[in-house]
Amino acid sequence: MGPFEYRDGELYCENVSAASLARRYGTPLYVYAQSELERAYRRMAEAFSALSPVICFSIKSCHNLHILRVLRACGAAFDAVSIGEVRRAVEAGAAPADIVFAGVGKTPAEIDEGLRLGIGCFNVESADEAVAIVSAATRLKLRVRAALRVNPDVDAHTHPYTTTGKQENKFGIGIDQACALYRKYRDQPQVRFSGMHLHIGSPVNSVEPYVETVTRALALCDQLAREGVTIDLLNLGGGWGISYQDDDAPPIETYAQAIVPLLAGRKLHIHFEPGRSIAAGAGILLARVIYRKQDRSRKFVIVDAAMTDLIRPALYSAYHFIWPTAPGARFIPASRRADLAMPGLETVDVVGPVCESSDFLAKQRALPPVAHGDLLAVFTAGAYGAVMSCQYNSRPRAAEVLVHGDSARLIRRRETYDDLVAAERDPDR
Repeated sequence: MGPFEYRDGELYCENVSAASLARRYGTPLYVYAQSELERAYRRMAEAFSALSPVICFSIKSCHNLHILRVLRACGAAFDAVSIGEVRRAVEAGAAPADIVFAGVGKTPAEIDEGLRLGIGCFNVESADEAVAIVSAATRLKLRVRAALRVNPDVDAHTHPYTTTGKQENKFGIGIDQACALYRKYRDQPQVRFSGMHLHIGSPVNSVEPYVETVTRALALCDQLAREGVTIDLLNLGGGWGISYQDDDAPPIETYAQAIVPLLAGRKLHIHFEPGRSIAAGAGILLARVIYRKQDRSRKFVIVDAAMTDLIRPALYSAYHFIWPTAPGARFIPASRRADLAMPGLETVDVVGPVCESSDFLAKQRALPPVAHGDLLAVFTAGAYGAVMSCQYNSRPRAAEVLVHGDSARLIRRRETYDDLVAAERDPDR
């Protein structure tokens, strides 16, 4: 479990016990391990070092400013999909030139602000957007690099809501249209269309879709070169899988071993946009058991965390390993698999307080018996956890804590009722 380990039957994040964090900051509570953020970033950089890539952390996966600062200190650039994320990157210490601005629906105001800030590259998702960026750059008399997001029509074999590289997806531009746009803007003086961006989805748990994507991208680069269009930046996105169970996905080195030889020797600047593969394993969500309930067919463990705190199970049927923070030595798991078999376990649904039947963190999950007041940890929750939380049912969003060695610090305070209604109160009263 990396930086999360059981010591004498009690869960620790680095050198701080989960129970002490819950007592100090309350629950539900997101807990991040700084050592794991740093380790995952450096491991990825090392795996792809032969390409000297620019690693643009995907802000949408985990946007807390304090976490962005940790990754910036490691050398990360940033991938932003809104002007709000661009501003987060700048506030976290990034130079605008180290920000890639992606997203299918950039507004004219967002484009203008990105240009004025001097961001490093726009990832362009449509012919209309290309027109808008060229028009804005010409009007503002500013120059910028752009990368067309090419939709390679590659099946990433992931959840249909998180696949992004097939023809039916809203993302990117088909290959034929992309070629026409590269030719159209070949001599454009304000916007240099010299980049190509591809992102096929997330999580992608095998290397084959990447091999297919890179092969198609390089063939397209060669075709364009014959037509006098030079592509000098190739952004391969991210989406690498991570293990939510024991062996869902190969290690990052396996992806690198397949991708690096395809790109070696090419005169291309390489960008990656990882998010999940850096942040997911660095975070857990702590939840307190409120009640138990049983009918003739089901046992329910009702906790104070909900789909408003972690929506992935409800939205994607996503699996997160869940375990008590102090199960006793007998019940410390050696595996994170859904079909875990150990003596003394019971099968329960772990559910939250929200008034929706989709409000669950796990269904029919084998757990040690737990009671009112016990603390559960939801693992691999560092990506697409807190960032997707909401205030539905007027539930204040959870606090977030960053642990480094023996110390823990609050990096987002728990919301209050006043936070919930502040924007609705009459400013004249």
